[in-house]
Amino acid sequence: MSNQLTRRLALLADEQYRDVLRGGLRGIERETLRVQPDGHLAHTPHPAGWGSALTHPEITTDYAETLAEFITPAENDIATTLQKLDGIHRYAYSRLGDELLWSQSMPCQLPAEEDIEIAWYGKSNLGMLKHVYRRGLALRYGKAMQCIAGIHYNYSLDERLWRVLAANEGAAGKALSPVAYQSEAYLSLIRNFRRNSWLLMYLFGTSPALNSSFLRGRPHKLEPLSADTLYLPYATSLRMSDLGYQNDAQSGLRPHENSLDSYVATLTHAVNQPYEPYQKIGTKNASGEWIQLSTNVIQIENEYYSTIRPKRVIRTGERPIQALCNRGVQYIEVRCLDVDPFEPVGVGLVTGRFLDAFLLYCALEESPAISEQEGELLARNFARAVKEGRKPGLTLTRDGAEIPLRTWGEELLERIRPAAELLDKLRGGTEHVDALAQQAPKLADPDRTPSAAVLRALAEHGNSFAAFGLAQSERHAAYFRAHPPTADEEAYFTRLAEQSLAEQADLERTQTGSFDDYVKAYRASNLCPNHA
Repeated sequence: MSNQLTRRLALLADEQYRDVLRGGLRGIERETLRVQPDGHLAHTPHPAGWGSALTHPEITTDYAETLAEFITPAENDIATTLQKLDGIHRYAYSRLGDELLWSQSMPCQLPAEEDIEIAWYGKSNLGMLKHVYRRGLALRYGKAMQCIAGIHYNYSLDERLWRVLAANEGAAGKALSPVAYQSEAYLSLIRNFRRNSWLLMYLFGTSPALNSSFLRGRPHKLEPLSADTLYLPYATSLRMSDLGYQNDAQSGLRPHENSLDSYVATLTHAVNQPYEPYQKIGTKNASGEWIQLSTNVIQIENEYYSTIRPKRVIRTGERPIQALCNRGVQYIEVRCLDVDPFEPVGVGLVTGRFLDAFLLYCALEESPAISEQEGELLARNFARAVKEGRKPGLTLTRDGAEIPLRTWGEELLERIRPAAELLDKLRGGTEHVDALAQQAPKLADPDRTPSAAVLRALAEHGNSFAAFGLAQSERHAAYFRAHPPTADEEAYFTRLAEQSLAEQADLERTQTGSFDDYVKAYRASNLCPNHA
């Protein structure tokens, strides 16, 4: 361990800081396609019983009308977060009819592009802004890519913890304001995450195969597994490979996470920088209908695809970058986790416990700035892990030399162990150390990984991604339908649904001004005073 990590772990182990370490929050966003009983994409609107996708705090849509997104409240314990996620699923199924929630990250058998409906949020200016943004995504990336689902893990540490660390670091800790110190600490976490996130893909990737309809005739180097399924024999997560969230405009967009200022400046530039192919398309079609919000590299900040983001809860009328500028980083959002097809809610408690130890390690360990050259190396390591992570003898690059993935992974588990032990000391159990221990066999034997388990399950279903996905979706549906919401949960979600519908109706009734003026004002809003 580095001196910094040893010192910080010893400090936080002190009894007086127990409540500080306990105070962080965990939230999960789970995406999932609604499908018909035959496993094909549903074509129905967002279920009325779920409420308004525009204003509901826990049940919304992502890209497509049929791509649901379930958002938990933030909780101190990931076990509580997962209970809340389970409750959302059980209520959702009670209002879903005979449809199913797709069990995989990669989409089901998809129809033609024109038959994938973009999410609709009503006629308010805010709702139309969200809809037109998604029209732009369709133009830029294609609709199939936007139907990929994932798990987003929102993580924060108690703000008092950063103040404890700053006070313990003497003059260096006092050189920054509390807000600036916290922001830079989260960016340090992000840099360490980038150095080590290949391990998450190896340990938890579950998308080694996909339905052949997803590629839409694009060139690829995948191998046929069956008539309807393509794969790579050693892949862990095709979702996170270059088959996923990629396009030419974003290929050169690499926000610098060495400081909040440089991160904000890069994204601000991308939101304001014209991109010639998009300029040729324009923002409206020949009929005067909006088809994208702008012709810039990205339409809004959220279009930047990343495995991890610094975040801050936004206020009404505020944009994400403005929130970061005005009040600093509040939490981080991990975006690279595949949906686990063997878990009804898409992610398991052991994964959550491991992530908590992994992220605490990333937060406390030394984290020097990442040069452009190192950034490219880290991207290559990540790409190797997602496309050939289970390949015998696979090596990654570290400190200018090749090191076996297994060796580095085992070293990382040992480095993370003290963070897991600290979390267990806080709880009085062994859950985090146990979660760590369950990962070691995967490094010793690639056949123990979830991606290998998926390939075995595919073989049991004729090597058909569609057949396996449908079988798992049916299994999960049976579980949720056998465990309907409690009376309290029913009342809670019914109230949220009714309130959200009333809020949307109120927005549509009271808004003023044209949509053209609304977009103009949105685009003209000063993202950040120092970087406009």
